[in-house]
Amino acid sequence: MLLLVGLGNPGDEYARNRHNIGFMAIDAIARKFAFSPWRSKFSGELCEGTIGGEKVVALKPLTYMNESGRSVAAAAQFYKIPLADIVVFHDELDLPPSKMRMKTGGGHAGHNGLRSIQAHMGPEFRRVRLGIGHPGAKELVTGWVLGNFAKADQDWLDALIDALAAAAPKLVAGDDAGYQNDVALLARGDKPARIEKPTPAAPVAPKPSGPTATAKNAMAETLQKLLALKKGPGRRPGG
Repeated sequence: MLLLVGLGNPGDEYARNRHNIGFMAIDAIARKFAFSPWRSKFSGELCEGTIGGEKVVALKPLTYMNESGRSVAAAAQFYKIPLADIVVFHDELDLPPSKMRMKTGGGHAGHNGLRSIQAHMGPEFRRVRLGIGHPGAKELVTGWVLGNFAKADQDWLDALIDALAAAAPKLVAGDDAGYQNDVALLARGDKPARIEKPTPAAPVAPKPSGPTATAKNAMAETLQKLLALKKGPGRRPGG
């Protein structure tokens, strides 16, 4: 079982914030794979479904970003999900907009949601880092992450969110490198490479079990000679 966590802040006023791209990703995955309706649990919203034959729990903490760990820890404890099977989708200032990178463990780089999860559970969970770009100066960061995506961002944002959902079977299967690669391809409109099944070899015709034509002719000649010997020498004409 996997626990997929999207980070963000609750409330309509935050819904389009750059900081809420984790919520957007989890919503898209739940829609794509027809998860159960969202319900309130563990200080968040939770739903369940199946991806690639694997049971998956999706969680959006409603504790505000800096208390996200409380919700994640409660859900993980209830379902007995180990840290290695927790995947957190979050915004990443250090990546350009539209880029995605996978990572396991590491620091929180000042991200309050990651900081809170690490404080409650430790750092060794899987992360889906979703690039939102950097405003260029430290003092501008808070306004940037709590600001809405611009209209100019909509095309790449929609493409990225759709790709995160479409490629989710590889994430659930534990193929983080494959997931990262497929998301990149799908987000730019390319199709991921498929593993083609080998073409079966043409069937070999069975060899005939009876004698061949040459063998049949040889047998007929032998029989004719034997019959001639039995009859003896032939009579001469006029004798």
